[in-house]
Amino acid sequence: MKNRIRTRKYAIVDLEATSSSSLAKIIQIGIVIVENGLIVDQFASDINPHEPLDDHIKDLTGISDEQLALAPEFGQVAGQIYSMLEDAVFVAHNVQFDANLLTEALFFEGYDLYIPRVDTVELSQLFFPQFEKYNLTYLAEALKLPLDQAHTAISDAQATAQLLIRIQEKILSLPRPVLVQLLPLADHLLYESRLVLDDLFEQVEDGLAANLELVHGLVLKKRKQHQAEKCFSQDFTTNIGLLDMEPRQAQVRFAEKIEQHLTDNQGVHFIQAKAGIGKTLGYLLPLLSQGKQKILVTVPTKILQEQILAKEGRLLREVFHLSIASLKAPGHFLKLDSYWKTLQREDENRLLNRFKMQILVWLCETETGDLDELKQKYRYQAYFDEIKHDGKLDKESLFQGWDFWQAVQEEAAASRLLLTNHAYYLSHLKDQDPLMQADILVIDEAQKILLAAEELASQTIDLTSLIQSLQSKKDRSDSLLRRRLYESTLFELNSLLTDFRSTGQREVTRDKLEQLHQNCLELADVDLLDLERMLAFYSYFWLEDHFQNEKRIAHLRASREELLQLARLIPSPKIFCISATLEISKQVSLADLLGFQHATSDYLESAFQDNQELVFIKDLPDVIGLCLEEHACFLVQQLEKLLAGQQPILVLFTSRALLLAVSDLLELEEIPHLAQYKHGQADHLKRRFEKGESALLLGSGLFWEGVDFANLDQLVLVISRLPFENPRDRFVMKINQHLRQEGKHPFYDFSLPMMMMKLRQAIGRTNRRPSQLSQVFVLDNRLQTKRYGKQVARFLAHDYLVTEASLDQIPSVIHQFFDE
Repeated sequence: MKNRIRTRKYAIVDLEATSSSSLAKIIQIGIVIVENGLIVDQFASDINPHEPLDDHIKDLTGISDEQLALAPEFGQVAGQIYSMLEDAVFVAHNVQFDANLLTEALFFEGYDLYIPRVDTVELSQLFFPQFEKYNLTYLAEALKLPLDQAHTAISDAQATAQLLIRIQEKILSLPRPVLVQLLPLADHLLYESRLVLDDLFEQVEDGLAANLELVHGLVLKKRKQHQAEKCFSQDFTTNIGLLDMEPRQAQVRFAEKIEQHLTDNQGVHFIQAKAGIGKTLGYLLPLLSQGKQKILVTVPTKILQEQILAKEGRLLREVFHLSIASLKAPGHFLKLDSYWKTLQREDENRLLNRFKMQILVWLCETETGDLDELKQKYRYQAYFDEIKHDGKLDKESLFQGWDFWQAVQEEAAASRLLLTNHAYYLSHLKDQDPLMQADILVIDEAQKILLAAEELASQTIDLTSLIQSLQSKKDRSDSLLRRRLYESTLFELNSLLTDFRSTGQREVTRDKLEQLHQNCLELADVDLLDLERMLAFYSYFWLEDHFQNEKRIAHLRASREELLQLARLIPSPKIFCISATLEISKQVSLADLLGFQHATSDYLESAFQDNQELVFIKDLPDVIGLCLEEHACFLVQQLEKLLAGQQPILVLFTSRALLLAVSDLLELEEIPHLAQYKHGQADHLKRRFEKGESALLLGSGLFWEGVDFANLDQLVLVISRLPFENPRDRFVMKINQHLRQEGKHPFYDFSLPMMMMKLRQAIGRTNRRPSQLSQVFVLDNRLQTKRYGKQVARFLAHDYLVTEASLDQIPSVIHQFFDE
């Protein structure tokens, strides 16, 4: 393809400087000349800034003061630099910094540099739309570009030159109709970056590749025709071998249990299996090898759903040509009609127009239309809210037969294996979606469907948005009576929020909602209909605050008094409930809480884990008694000790506030880390952590039970606090009331066992294969001070190597485990 490229002269420049400010001085320059898709010349030189470098710059670039002392001054090489650049297009990765700094330096030497500028960061975002990040190191790895010494000027310039060539090749590979639509939007690119498109437009060939189709001006990828499914062996180990994997002893025993129950008359089977045995293939392969039944698998989170699709699902597709569909809410998919309409209008926002361009390129590549493939969409969420699918398709749609959501539904109807998550499954089960009525249902991590069922039996109102809407209506109302009713409604809602945020009291008693309910009835406003129905139907109410894009959003939540009996809703004739723990306690089983009266239960003994060590610290402070700042300071002190071991460290928190407080202190100490709620979504942080971008990851929520770390050979896990559920949580309170009515003890029969289950799941997530070494530090003194601490220790000692140590012994304990 390179010999097809005919272009003007591009000068790719990279500078290293004394800082990133406008007052910085150049200390190193690299220039690479590209013409017609080829590197034709280059220049590299150190530059003496006549000032010492700070330690950060030395560490980043590897350049020393002694090295620069021997280098020429900028004025000695300015003429040569100018002669290389004067008739070229200036190209850089983040062109503003390099171009401004070099232009100013040349000006002071008597050279005026007036040449066009091109930014390869933005061009990369446009032409490689599915990448997570666009820094040069990431792009070099993703595109397999040579980058021998990152942050060395000539090495970075050479990598950027190869990146420019790759971008040029990508442009030439695009269909001409796509370029025709890109060019009118290209003026919204930074500086003169559109020149790269203009340069190549006439060289783009007419016609479309065989796998593409032009549909009302959009170039879309044709759907693949499914190949006939290959036969599965009746032998589990044979199937595992065909997937080029080695069977594990516990996995084989688990698969045998599945096989046994496939032919019996019992409809519901509970099987206990711990994380890390390969249970996904352990249940999928036996189920798939027996006939052609339709199988539906539901897992707790969308992240786990995507992990199974990307790992086990990909293998089954490639080897057995299995038809698989992943079910998600329509809002995850692009609605072509909505997107097409945005292309017909002119928008001034530069970022919005770049996303319009990016999607034009992406549509040539995507087979699913799943917007989750666009990792940067969070940067303009309002636009993606406009173009995401609403689950509806007009008969007059321009894209009838090409609609992505329609395709997902059709594929799901024809697929033998469906993957979804608990929330989607339950909501669509309630709506009597026929796709939820499979021959075999697998509920993976069945204990988590309890909470999802509670969400189904509850309702949520966004009070922040409602208050804004009512305020606007009050201001526009011509009726004095309606204005007074709106004022009263706003007063009631704001009073609820004020009390909640000043006292922290989440529960709202019904008497505090009576006036609000009366106002809703009198106003008969369509925007108050959901609130009116909530107040009439539910018996328990509470308030919650959530943070979205750094904005605090208040929600009013409501639920019924009784637990939802999930067993009554599920229509599947054969059900497998998989869980790490079936008996929550001697008095309470998972089957009881889900409402299954007649079910079999199988308990697979787990093997002792000698590649994982749990460390209980003896001399911990009272974590419950510490204030937030004290607890954060204590954790940072321990993390500094742990980082000396040079293993990746995952820290799990039960409190968002504590996580952010620790992150703030780490920033003050200039300790690199990744923090949930600060640096991205959980799945993105996981990938960055596994790639080694940072040795320290702070996580909560999904990281306790929804994210695996199989790609790391060594890992340290820090439990900042035992993961008890909040006793004030509405669901926990409902469970407790249910157990009390049955004469059971809520703490010992539910809260403590559920905590131990969650703790064991977290530990299991960091030990996914026999060759992986992981060490777990539990920094909660309640293991030593509470009566139940010994029970927890015995519970863990059954499966894991347990060691006791003092705080001072942490470095030596790490060394003994990983290095000896």
